[in-house]
Amino acid sequence: MMTFIHHMARWSALTGGVLLTMLTLLVVISVIGRSFSGVGLGPVPGDYELVEVGVGVAIFFFMPWCYLQGGHATVDLLYSHMSAGLQRFIRLLSDVLMLAVWLLLTWRLWAGLVDKYANQETTFILQMPLWWGFALCLLGAVLGCVTYLGHILMQLGLAKPDESLHVSGPIGH
Repeated sequence: MMTFIHHMARWSALTGGVLLTMLTLLVVISVIGRSFSGVGLGPVPGDYELVEVGVGVAIFFFMPWCYLQGGHATVDLLYSHMSAGLQRFIRLLSDVLMLAVWLLLTWRLWAGLVDKYANQETTFILQMPLWWGFALCLLGAVLGCVTYLGHILMQLGLAKPDESLHVSGPIGH
């Protein structure tokens, strides 16, 4: 199970990276177009809309991998002086609380998706349906929920960790 979650999170992050690279190129092209507006060029129509949706999607796609790599910010001022048992409890408690946050985000993304789809709301310039962004973010949010749940089950001994996976951050300890 953890192998599947690990691979899905990795591919999700790579997809988010490709998306962010494409958005960066879009912004560069749009800025160059704006600077040459005197010779008939101009900005990419809807560039703000695409960047707004795309960055949100990329963030949701990055987060599960960030968690698996221990990339979230931590405060180790007191934590490093605690016993191993207390550290395990704090990790488990923080993971359960984060799973609750992920579940809340997923629920609200689903509600937003249903609302935007039912009302057929679109962006102003491109007339792109807003539910598309919600649907893509929802994929990342579901993966985030599965990632946290899998790791919680592993901490409780209900799921077997995959020793072949390399984890560089504190999540692997």
